[in-house]
Amino acid sequence: MTGAGAVVFGLAACSDGPSDAENNTVSDAAQEKLSKATGTLVAEGASSQQKAMDIFGNAYSNAVDGASFSYTPSGSGAGQKQFIAGQVAFGGSDSPLKDEQIEAAAKRCGGNEAWHLPMVIGPVGVAYKLDGVDKVTLTPELIAKIFKGEITNWNDPALAAMNDNLPDKPISVIYRSEESGTSDNFQKFLKAATGGFWDTTGKAFPSATGAGANGSTGVVGQVQSIDGAITYVEAGFATEAGLNIADIDFGEGPVELNPESVGVALNNLTFKTEGHNMVVDSTKLFEMKTKGAYPLVLTTYEIVCSAGYDENTKNQVKDFLTVALESQNSDLEEAGYIPVSGEYKDKLAAAVEAIN
Repeated sequence: MTGAGAVVFGLAACSDGPSDAENNTVSDAAQEKLSKATGTLVAEGASSQQKAMDIFGNAYSNAVDGASFSYTPSGSGAGQKQFIAGQVAFGGSDSPLKDEQIEAAAKRCGGNEAWHLPMVIGPVGVAYKLDGVDKVTLTPELIAKIFKGEITNWNDPALAAMNDNLPDKPISVIYRSEESGTSDNFQKFLKAATGGFWDTTGKAFPSATGAGANGSTGVVGQVQSIDGAITYVEAGFATEAGLNIADIDFGEGPVELNPESVGVALNNLTFKTEGHNMVVDSTKLFEMKTKGAYPLVLTTYEIVCSAGYDENTKNQVKDFLTVALESQNSDLEEAGYIPVSGEYKDKLAAAVEAIN
């Protein structure tokens, strides 16, 4: 069941993929781990990782003759629901399963635990279109006030105090209209970073201010068409659309979103859980005020069964995730993500190996 909007990667896609031949090559060590199970592996979920799934899907079909990958970027909420319903092999989600979903997920996995594997790391940018203005600095408090509708014009005194020459132009807020893990994490960030000034959480974004658009591509499309518009979106989508991304002063001076500043934040990443179920402690991450760190980072999980798949699906899932870890390279960085490495990557590899 691929669903509307699914993207399928098979052998025919090899020549059209975003990766060059070198970066699409799986190492000999990884090749030895692959079962080479054939057929179409079906997954669904967060649109934030769609570009990463493009890269992984092409690499997977290159590495395993007779295998293909179908991913529907329908949003985190749909990915969780479809995984729990057994309609997809794994669900992509920017937020972990809620307590009340964990039991249902275990049932779907034949009584086994579902694991959260944060395979895709993507910084979230506060993206804007403001003709004639290439640089804007915001604080978490200013961002919260803009998205609450308390600051409605670009030349508001609170913005002018940190920025020069902002125009007298209304701010058009654009938010995700569907349930989204990006909305969930963005609200968690605002709540943690503002000491509770932002007081809502969840995958549904408040609709009192601004206008909604569907998916990551939807919000950037809306911002592109409106001078003065602002949104929250994964960095890769913003840069591809030619939008500017605000610098953010998290408490230790303005920080530009780039691989180095995100790397500082990832060096301080901690987990709520132990073992192979890797749920990031987002509150500690979003409260971070380390100099030079950009902690507004989205960790997108592949939610998988630790056990309970039929043999072919288990082998497909393990093959795909093994190839995904091999594909943490410059192609991924160019698509707006941060490739995983070091002990963090080793921890993910051990979890993939342990799927039974």
